[in-house]
Amino acid sequence: MAGHSKWANIQHRKNAQDAKRGKIFTKVIREITVAARTGGGDPAANPRLRLAIDKALGANMAKENIERAIKKATGELEGVSYEEIRFEGYAPGGVAVIVETMTDNRNRTVADVRHGFSKHGGNLGTDGSVAFMFNKIGVLSYAPGADEDAITEAAIEAGADDVRVHGDDGSIEVICAPEHFEAVRQGMVAAGHEPDESEVTMRADNDVAVEGDTAKDVVKMLERLEDLDDVQNVFHNADLPPEAWE
Repeated sequence: MAGHSKWANIQHRKNAQDAKRGKIFTKVIREITVAARTGGGDPAANPRLRLAIDKALGANMAKENIERAIKKATGELEGVSYEEIRFEGYAPGGVAVIVETMTDNRNRTVADVRHGFSKHGGNLGTDGSVAFMFNKIGVLSYAPGADEDAITEAAIEAGADDVRVHGDDGSIEVICAPEHFEAVRQGMVAAGHEPDESEVTMRADNDVAVEGDTAKDVVKMLERLEDLDDVQNVFHNADLPPEAWE
């Protein structure tokens, strides 16, 4: 493994997402809608909805838009019904990719995702073809220079499973089970250690290092998939050099 800076990759991805703020709103609204429809409209009793609302507020979405999405999902207002579909496949260089979508038109989404894979040399696989490589975890990320001892102590107190310090850049990650994510995040914030980034994500057991033109093709494919209207999340196990994002 090349050991490229994980923090740099987080920032490159965040910058790309910030440039598409309108699409962020669309994705978050869909997540709120599905979370409220499947688990109810009370965020106190629906962790998935609470996480979606936090993401919406973090993107500076107006509270009335959040409330309207919840009401549509719970039937108080007329709304659209979304279906969740997950795709699995490979990017160039043997990079495993999982794509989570929410759609009101399955045929359109399947065609768009398949084209997103093939356009840049990837291949769409079958269900289960790469999912076994990934684990769903909560991750709280701290920038290089953060106080390792203080964060570790707070993480243990908050109920986290692991604290990882990345030797390549000094960034720190607090790892926890998805169902404990909100409690751990609140515990860290209460202890004075608000994370620079936090999310529930899919993380592979092993990364695949890619360089040069292959790395650029991987980034082009990932960005194309993330730009699709129906795509909510794109997870991968690529270890990418910073120049691949340029």
